[in-house]
Amino acid sequence: MIYFTSDTHFGDPRVLRIDRRPFPDMAAHDVALIDNWNEVVCDDDDVWHLGDFMSSRAGDCDELLSRLHGRKHLIIGNNDPATTTQAEGWTSVQHYAEIRTDHRLLVLCHYAFRTWNQMGKKSINLHGHSHGRLKPLPRQHDVGVDAQGLRPVTLEAILNEKNRRPSSPQGL
Repeated sequence: MIYFTSDTHFGDPRVLRIDRRPFPDMAAHDVALIDNWNEVVCDDDDVWHLGDFMSSRAGDCDELLSRLHGRKHLIIGNNDPATTTQAEGWTSVQHYAEIRTDHRLLVLCHYAFRTWNQMGKKSINLHGHSHGRLKPLPRQHDVGVDAQGLRPVTLEAILNEKNRRPSSPQGL
């Protein structure tokens, strides 16, 4: 199985205030996100984390990665320090990736695109960065934890949720 997520911001207290995540402190936040991740992801699954994984103040990235199930791929975000991008626990690290799954081309980046490769051929842009606040284009999806129930999600879940959501994002 392949999962997607973004903007976990482990160890970054700004998300409690800016994104109003429902936790009393960072310790509770980080434990909940780890538990949520491990509830859905198995060791033989792949997880594409589309940036902003953890704060440099959060400790050792490899130790945190070892606590999370699955093979982890990082798409670098604007808040990923060298201690995160250079950790050995990643299966791959890059700024951008294109993968094929379920006969679909997925264009992965931390940032949402206005246009992307094979957009006219129904490719899908998965991104983070906007914390659920950006009105998406067709076939564009925010996979960040703020937009996806604080857990990694499959492409099928993203597409099914998109069909059930109102056309305008909450809070805008």
